[in-house]
Amino acid sequence: MNQPAVYRAYSLHNFRKLPQVSAYLGEQALREMEVVGQVLPFKVNNYVADELIDWTQVPDDPIFRLTFPHRDMLLPHHFDLMAHTLARTSDKATIRKVANQIRMELNPHPAGQMSHNVPQLNGIKLTGLQHKYRETVLFFPAHGQTCHAYCSFCFRWPQFVGMDELKFAMRETELLVAYLKAHPEVTDVLITGGDPMIMKAKRLRAYIEPLLEADLPHLQHIRIGSKALAYWPYRFLTDQDADDVLRLFERVVQAGKHLAFMAHFNHAREMQTEAVRQAISRIRSTGAEIRTQSPLLRHINDEAPVWAEMWREQVRQGCVPYYMFVARDTGAHHYFAVPLSKAHEIYRKAYQQVSGLARTVRGPSMSAHPGKICVLGTAQVGDEQVFVLTFLQGRNPKWVGRPFFARYDEHATWINELQPALGEPSFFFEADDTVLINSAHALN
Repeated sequence: MNQPAVYRAYSLHNFRKLPQVSAYLGEQALREMEVVGQVLPFKVNNYVADELIDWTQVPDDPIFRLTFPHRDMLLPHHFDLMAHTLARTSDKATIRKVANQIRMELNPHPAGQMSHNVPQLNGIKLTGLQHKYRETVLFFPAHGQTCHAYCSFCFRWPQFVGMDELKFAMRETELLVAYLKAHPEVTDVLITGGDPMIMKAKRLRAYIEPLLEADLPHLQHIRIGSKALAYWPYRFLTDQDADDVLRLFERVVQAGKHLAFMAHFNHAREMQTEAVRQAISRIRSTGAEIRTQSPLLRHINDEAPVWAEMWREQVRQGCVPYYMFVARDTGAHHYFAVPLSKAHEIYRKAYQQVSGLARTVRGPSMSAHPGKICVLGTAQVGDEQVFVLTFLQGRNPKWVGRPFFARYDEHATWINELQPALGEPSFFFEADDTVLINSAHALN
């Protein structure tokens, strides 16, 4: 790894220049990608293309599906609308108008992100923060609102397509620090995006050091949510400021804060290159802990052996398996969604194949409007078959750990498709929906 790797990005305007694209894909597939790429974000890079994708298996290769558009990622009427628009005009404003029309029909900000998660301080709406759960604040630094490559399933896709009114970003940490001082119940700050690791070390330091220098004894954990280990591990190896990033991680640990690197791995193949192994080792050497998470995705990782292999490899490399999520109800949800019944079956079969060290993983979990709802399994209660569910996190902390039941539905993919079981008129938390974090701060 002595020779620095050179990062090269490919998106809608230049992806045809990738040698593998012309070698393995036909013209019709390329045109369909261009249609979908007008609506959903599309960016890949040379590491993903050269080291992760098995081009002999395209278009069914999981990493290819993870990063390249497919026509079925749009509903047929949306695909046809954009295809017809491109056929009749090259006017960028017209194309963008149609694209935004389609995007607004794809539930661009699910789970109350815009309406209920953005807090206020002294009458100021802090659009760079989300505060959904009592202990944890999400921080969206303005300079971290892109990624080394884009996941085709990403639930934060509006931040990458120029819909400025739907972005979460805060340019300075001053309001974040002030908000944390006003909320001593907060123990965790999650720096997210986009991907914070897209930033130079100097920029990242400008966001993190004020948290270390402020008088915030209640702030115990700093988390960084990132896909960089999977999409550009050279960020921690040969990038010009790779060592500076690692020194910053050491600074956090030396300041007495727990640094959790929340790594996104969607397939075992992302764990298998020499670059990612070395990057993981370097991050762990700073005292940071690496936790891993991924949604369960049709076409990519919807088989138990894939998850078992991924969890085993993560433990071998010293990472902590953390979450199996359910694909969020946004964007290409219809393409990636797995029914909850199958999701739990995959989780259970994968869980059975690993040792206790990998059984730290929780799931399958829906990050829904009321909180993180976990499918514990199915059961027969009297004459009724039910899903057994519980909250791993909730807008109201009193909901956490409380089991509840929903009617079994083999086709349901999200909580809003489920009905209460056992004759109940509603789920218990629906009657308590007044405890929403918009009021500064109902959870105190």
